[in-house]
Amino acid sequence: MTDHDVTERGTAAVEPLRTEVRAFVRERVFPAEPLLDAGGPAAGELRERLRAEARAAGLWALPLPAGLGGGGLPLSAYAAIAEVEGASDHGPAALGSASLLDVTMLSRHGSPRVATEYLPRLVSGELRTCYAMTEPDTPGTEPALTATRAERRPGGGWRVTGRKWFVSQAGDADLVTVLARTSGRAGDRTGLSLLLVPTGSPGFRVVRELPVLGASGQYEIGFDGVEVDADHLVGDVGQALSVAGERLRLGRTLRALRWLGQAQRAFDLLCDRATARQGARGPLADRQLVQQHVFEGLLALRTTRPLVHEAMALVAEGRDAHVEVGLAKTAAARTLQEVADRAVQVFGAAGLGPDTPLPTLFRTGRAARILDGPDEQHVSAVARRVLRSRQGPAVTPA
Repeated sequence: MTDHDVTERGTAAVEPLRTEVRAFVRERVFPAEPLLDAGGPAAGELRERLRAEARAAGLWALPLPAGLGGGGLPLSAYAAIAEVEGASDHGPAALGSASLLDVTMLSRHGSPRVATEYLPRLVSGELRTCYAMTEPDTPGTEPALTATRAERRPGGGWRVTGRKWFVSQAGDADLVTVLARTSGRAGDRTGLSLLLVPTGSPGFRVVRELPVLGASGQYEIGFDGVEVDADHLVGDVGQALSVAGERLRLGRTLRALRWLGQAQRAFDLLCDRATARQGARGPLADRQLVQQHVFEGLLALRTTRPLVHEAMALVAEGRDAHVEVGLAKTAAARTLQEVADRAVQVFGAAGLGPDTPLPTLFRTGRAARILDGPDEQHVSAVARRVLRSRQGPAVTPA
């Protein structure tokens, strides 16, 4: 199947594509996970081989614009594929959809130079990007307190100074989109801007890696007077929160879909273990407490999946989805942690060791409840919106 076929067939291609992507991830990506997790040159070579195989199979960059070399699949159709693709953390990178957020953001808000110079290379996988918002002394939930600053240079452009941390994949990124204050004071919601910074620029540095519960992939980075061209501004000056909010809604929903795929993977492992494992009194599947784990895991999946797909449908249509995205992100993170935990319990000691993906799945679920907005933030934000919508007009006392 070619990329042209994907574009022409549109949503009618979803189920066959979903089947193909699921098979690719299970047969090609799952077995490669230990080496990919280890990192280094061997992991890089293996990742490139997987990408070549994905291109040959017509599965490369399915949700990215066809005019840039992607599959042209609309978000509404890609949602079902994102779930099976995301069953492995390495799936999106192997299949070329990992740059979807950045390509979407830069297509909408980047300059003509950025569109020409970077977008085709992002879609092809030649360039890698990351997004820097959270700071060591500033919670990511309060971006208005951002301390990183970008000052105008006399000859044009900007000079960026500051630090960011918990930046995913910054260690090998070619470009980083950084949130910086360009005017005003800490706490002002205006005066924040987004700048696209090539990581090869003088003054940019990777400070250290920040393992999350022992897993790699997060970094602290520094900007020591990094000079950025004026046409590398993303969106309008001082209006970063509008662009960032748009990106966050799509990003949280995509991650919720991928966490759902990982929760399904944990559930499948749980069921396989229950039916295959024989004890002195027969298979684990005959034990009521194991059956309860199966039931509760299935209930979590079945109740979370509609929430996540409803959120994606609204985001894809450009409609207000604040409540739905908050529900989806929170539910998917909790579901992944819960189902992975139940699977570990059924596996016993084997579920704690290196022979199954369960430790990784559980770790991802636990981290998901903090990264990309902690549960508490989403609970409060959703509740406030719901309560405001039920309040009638203010009544003036007589």
